[in-house]
Amino acid sequence: MNEFVPQRTAAYVNQNDLHIAELTARETLAFSARVQGVGTRYDLLAELSRREKEANIKPDPDIDIYMKAVTTGVQKANLITDYVLRILGLEVCADTIVGNAMLRGISGGQKKRLTTGEMLVGPVKALFMDEISTGLDSSTTFQIVNSLKQYVHILKGTAVISLLQPAPETYNLFDDIIVLSDSHIGYQGPREYVLEFFESMGFKCPERKGVADFLQEVTSWKDQEQYWADKDQPYRFVTSKEFSEAHRSFHVGRSLGEELATEFDKSKSHPAALTTKRYGVGKWELLKACLSREYLLMKRNSFYYTFKLSKLAVMAFITMTIFLRTEMHRDSVTDGGIYVGAMFYGIVTVMFNGLAEISVIVSRLPVFYKQRDNIFFPSWAYALPEWILKIPMSFAEVGVWVFLTYYVIGFDPYIERFFRQYLVLVLLNQMTSALFRFIAALGREPTVATTLAWLTLAILYSISGFVLSKDKIKKWWLWGFWISPMMYGQNAMVNNEFLGKRWRHILPDSTEPLGVEVLKSWGFFTQSHWYWIGVGALIGYTLLFNFGYILALMYLSPPGKHQAVISEEAQSNDQNGVRKFGSASGSTSSHTLPARGIVLPFQPHSITFDEVTYDVDMPQEMRKRGVVEDKLVILKGVSGAFRPGVLTALMGITGAGKTTLLDVLAGRKTGGYVGGNITISGYQKKQETFPRISGYCEQNDIHSPHVTVYESLLYSAWLRLSPDINTETKRLQMFIEEVMELVELKPLRHALVGLPGVNGLSTEQRKRLTIAVELVANPSIIFMDEPTSGLDARAAAIVMRTVRNTVDTGRTVVCTIHQPSIDIFESFDELLLMKQGGQQIYVGPLGQYSSNLISYFEGIQGVNKIKDGYNPATWMLEVTTSAKEIELGIDFADVYKNSEHYRRNKALVKELSSPAPGSVDLYFPSQYSTSFITQCIACLWKQHWSYWHNSQYTTVSFLYSTTVAILFGSMFWNLGSKIEKQKDLFNAMGSMYASVLLIGIQNAYAVQPSISVERIVFYRERAAGMYSALPYALAQVLIELPYVLVKAVVCSIISYAMIGFEWTVTKFFWYLFFLYFTFLYFTYYGMISVAVTPNLHISSMVSSGFNSLWNIFSGFIVPRPRIPVWWRWYSWANPISWSLYGLVASQYGDIKQSIESTDGSSTTVEDFVRSYFGFRHDFLWVVAAVIVAFPVVFALMFAISVKMLNFQRR
Repeated sequence: MNEFVPQRTAAYVNQNDLHIAELTARETLAFSARVQGVGTRYDLLAELSRREKEANIKPDPDIDIYMKAVTTGVQKANLITDYVLRILGLEVCADTIVGNAMLRGISGGQKKRLTTGEMLVGPVKALFMDEISTGLDSSTTFQIVNSLKQYVHILKGTAVISLLQPAPETYNLFDDIIVLSDSHIGYQGPREYVLEFFESMGFKCPERKGVADFLQEVTSWKDQEQYWADKDQPYRFVTSKEFSEAHRSFHVGRSLGEELATEFDKSKSHPAALTTKRYGVGKWELLKACLSREYLLMKRNSFYYTFKLSKLAVMAFITMTIFLRTEMHRDSVTDGGIYVGAMFYGIVTVMFNGLAEISVIVSRLPVFYKQRDNIFFPSWAYALPEWILKIPMSFAEVGVWVFLTYYVIGFDPYIERFFRQYLVLVLLNQMTSALFRFIAALGREPTVATTLAWLTLAILYSISGFVLSKDKIKKWWLWGFWISPMMYGQNAMVNNEFLGKRWRHILPDSTEPLGVEVLKSWGFFTQSHWYWIGVGALIGYTLLFNFGYILALMYLSPPGKHQAVISEEAQSNDQNGVRKFGSASGSTSSHTLPARGIVLPFQPHSITFDEVTYDVDMPQEMRKRGVVEDKLVILKGVSGAFRPGVLTALMGITGAGKTTLLDVLAGRKTGGYVGGNITISGYQKKQETFPRISGYCEQNDIHSPHVTVYESLLYSAWLRLSPDINTETKRLQMFIEEVMELVELKPLRHALVGLPGVNGLSTEQRKRLTIAVELVANPSIIFMDEPTSGLDARAAAIVMRTVRNTVDTGRTVVCTIHQPSIDIFESFDELLLMKQGGQQIYVGPLGQYSSNLISYFEGIQGVNKIKDGYNPATWMLEVTTSAKEIELGIDFADVYKNSEHYRRNKALVKELSSPAPGSVDLYFPSQYSTSFITQCIACLWKQHWSYWHNSQYTTVSFLYSTTVAILFGSMFWNLGSKIEKQKDLFNAMGSMYASVLLIGIQNAYAVQPSISVERIVFYRERAAGMYSALPYALAQVLIELPYVLVKAVVCSIISYAMIGFEWTVTKFFWYLFFLYFTFLYFTYYGMISVAVTPNLHISSMVSSGFNSLWNIFSGFIVPRPRIPVWWRWYSWANPISWSLYGLVASQYGDIKQSIESTDGSSTTVEDFVRSYFGFRHDFLWVVAAVIVAFPVVFALMFAISVKMLNFQRR
């Protein structure tokens, strides 16, 4: 392996679709093609030309031109990208963004094809492809595998593909088959001999059974017995290990063993067959490719950057009107302190403006890790563009701030000092951008990265010389002062200002210029060369952090265990197979499970829809390409009826409108225009009551990640079953147990659901949970969007058995389905087939062995007859493609409208659209199954377990607040009681200010990722009619109370004791009281910022804007009496200023001890606190009432936002 580069010679196509959401499909493939390069193709072309000349072969001119264009790289990216887009059927969505859970983009099936295409555009010869057909229809899968077969045969490549449910015709494309079960290879060799091998073991594949399905089931202990051929011999379970051992002695296994035993002759291989170069193109080309992609992403996210600049402009306007030059004097050291505050605030604003970038960087890391591991580019090529392209942004951001504030505040008017301040702030902005990038790459997960960032900022903030002056920094923290980049930036700023001409006058009773006195009083350096030391240090730190970012990208791996939960049964399958399952085989020999023991009462209902249409406003991209229509029609006059006890398949090629039809019928669409008539058992459908009788298994398996499987099911049943069933606890539990048994989830009952592709359940287990969550709701009508997508044949069979059993109880079930095997397809009773453009081309019964369907299509002139053993589902999709319509000169929608099937369907719709005699319309006394109180209890119960299992959020947040309390305690050690000078009081207040700001704001940021994930789950659960928005919001609010209390108590005890505040019960409890409610309103504020914004990135920006605003009006940077009268009202509306009021007034508002002022006079602590800050001890109870009101108001705002706003676009 050390003789070549394996990752460049072979490509791995991941099961998880990881792509940058803002790029289009074409851009994703073009970037992949550009960085993977020509590779070995040029060398191979030279060898091909030499052999052609030797053999006197003249190549086909067209092919020759194409090959040369592709291999020389001139048109390589465009040619290969277009070719792969065509092979994968992605042309229709080539210019559509990929999208994600909150950003509408291409479909799930199209994403899966894009993942495959990303590797196909490269020059590799060996492809390892993991479950590439998930979410694709069988026709598209056949097309892709067929293209891969041609690719492998013509270019002498190698492809190993794992498929879940390959149709027979797709299976027949393969040359070799590997059967893998329980870590053993049961068979490996030519496809022609696989059935012969299993027959030699005593197992036979039945007629009309797909060989691929047989191979997956014959090694399973639950399904093996049905294939036992020799009925005279007693059956016993044959383990995977026994198959593996038998294969070695089978003739195919023997020849394979001999081949592996013979050493490969390297002289037979061309040197270009193995890649020895680490990267496909030159380093400069890789950098240019990454630069152009980063620039494109910045343009796509222009709103984000515009918002950042706008936020800075607003903050600059507020700042300059607070520190207005008419209000800013130069008459005392105290006046100088206000200027120091203005500069400190400028530094903080410019620094914190980049904090929102952490969530953006972390969200792109999974894509980076995938591309890094496939050696698309080196880490530095990814990191440098992020740095280079942020430099102009730094100039713009700092320009907005400095140009607006500098002269209005009244800093030194000399132009050189203006540009010197500009330079310092640009370097500070660059330094913090690099720092946050480095922290994001270290944390690799939103909560961890954000917490790390805040911990770093807490240290930088506190020992930079403003919050705690240098002369009061303890000797064990002096190293922190000297290595703090913020200290160098701040010293450069104040040095630049206070050594200017405006500050050179000498006050009476003084011997030094006022500027120097101000610097000395704050502990800043007074020598002019410290400006350039600061500039040099900031440049050094910028380089250091960017270098650290590159190293972190290079050496760190993705966080979390990328593995699914393995059930206990699967683990013990191999060891105990014969003994344990041999005895149980009698009960599993049939394909149908016994009917459920507990059938809860329900009312069967039919659903009809007549001439249903759905269209949306024409997308902007299509308008740009010359489309003139105002509306894009997605469903065009669709009619049908779904009845109780009838299992209906809804099929069509990708993009035919299957999911859209289900969304429209279920009332899940949030936009667009719906037309037509929908009835439930003959009565007009009412969306308020429909969720009470229906269930919807969505294609995306959306669940709360931090609850167990059993908790998910109990929660769904609790909120969706009628109260009379819920009161019978034992019956409810038995019902849930039977549903778990039905979908085979019992071994996973205590497993956490987890996040897709990161941890927790596998795709297949998650799919079964989605179905179980709806089944426990006991619905009359169930819509299932691709219930077998992402499952192997055995798991799909389990799911379809469950679905069939559900239908047999008299329910109405409709499934969209992509790649059904013959077995699964023929388990359906009726079919509704759609074509591109949302039109029906067949509605009616399938008939035995799909006879009705086959006779209908074979009756159309020109349609090819179905071959023996061919899957009717695949054949049906192949003969009805757009290409076939053009070839035959017909429109299948028109053919259907003139058929007997159409007339029969219309008659059925008309019949079922009228209420049956004696029936009554659906009526429920309330909108939801359970009372408001029950909803609140259930939601709180779920949140309790969700928080309990979510140690990443709860533990990290607790550790952060405890660590910061210890850090501040050691920094401000024993300063609380030693109040002799004004500066001592400022330092003591600095400890309170830093605690409130840095622990509080981190609380707000830490809660955001958790709320963002749960919001997507909330949209699904609210649409299912589980609860109203208020109980959800209330539970989310209440669950934080105990967690925040624990944090506040621990922080209070540590910081109170270490800082040395006065030990009286009253003062300690006031301290705890104000800290608790401060942390609480910050947490609720973090929730609001997610609730009112469409995604996590924007919520981070919005909250950082308000944090900056609250900071400046807090009363620490500028005391309230010094704030201009036109802004003083906001100081009273600012929660942080009330927190500081309460903390300072409760500790120092009643102390009569004298302290020394900056001018040498003395006054009492009480008088100074009242005159300088405006804090009165006798006002404490009013402050307490206000500080309690803030969390209450924020909680109400969160509830209202959750209720009123919906950012999900469907």
